[in-house]
Parts: sequence; structure tokens; C-alpha cells
Amino acid sequence: MNKSKKAATTVPSTAAEILAMPADDYMNAAQLDFFRTLLRAQQRELLENAAATGAHLREDSDLASDPNDRATQEEEHALELRVRDRERKLLSKIASALTRIADGDYGWCEETGEPIGLPRLLARPTATLCLEAQERRERMQKLQRD
Repeated sequence: MNKSKKAATTVPSTAAEILAMPADDYMNAAQLDFFRTLLRAQQRELLENAAATGAHLREDSDLASDPNDRATQEEEHALELRVRDRERKLLSKIASALTRIADGDYGWCEETGEPIGLPRLLARPTATLCLEAQERRERMQKLQRD
């Protein structure tokens, strides 16, 4: 699906600049640089969170002597680990998005080959489906559950 990358004169630094670009200039080099930078920043933040969680859990390795305090502490740890598990899954999606950028496939729907769209990518930079394809997939999943 490797779409041709068009050159752009300046690298946009804000979402407003991205959205102001002409539609026929979709996924040009500047836009790809913008999303690569955005994804890498998210990746760094998630990795920092994971390191902080590890340090926090090691700090709190002593369980409180009071049963209520111990239960509260265990619940907080469990919640923190669930959040980090979601972030781990997001890290995998970010890595995939960065690979798609490198391959020239970023921003294009895996299902239809159509543009995912800048507003959707700004809201969810790891998106792999255009809005219509995502809605279709969610309807099918809902039908399968019912």
C-alpha cells in the first residue's frame, strides 16, 4: 500500500497547522514527521511511567501491618498494574505506527486503503482504520457478542 510521500516546505508543530494543510497534501513528509515526533513523545512518556511504577512498587514492597492498610495498598498496586498493562499494549501500537511511518503506510486504512484522516489521527495517532471501517468492525463485534 506504500503511498507516495510528497515533500513539504516546513514541519508543522501544532495540530492546527496539520489541519490547515491542503487535503491533497495528505501524509506529506512534514505530516509524517509531526506524527513520528508525537508518537515518540508518547512512547517516552509511557516508558517513564513504567519505570516509575517499578520504582514505586519496589519502594512499597513492605506490606503494612494493619490489614486495612495492607488491603488498600494491594488494591492501589493492582490498579497501577492494570493501568501499566494498558500502557504496555499502547506501546505495542505505537511501535506498529512508527513502523507504518517508516514503511510509508501510515495514515492509510488497513481495510479500505483510504485515508484515515488527520482529525482521527490527531485524536488517535495509532489508528489503523478509517472511521467507517472502524464503525463497521465495532458493529460486527457487537453483533457477534449479542
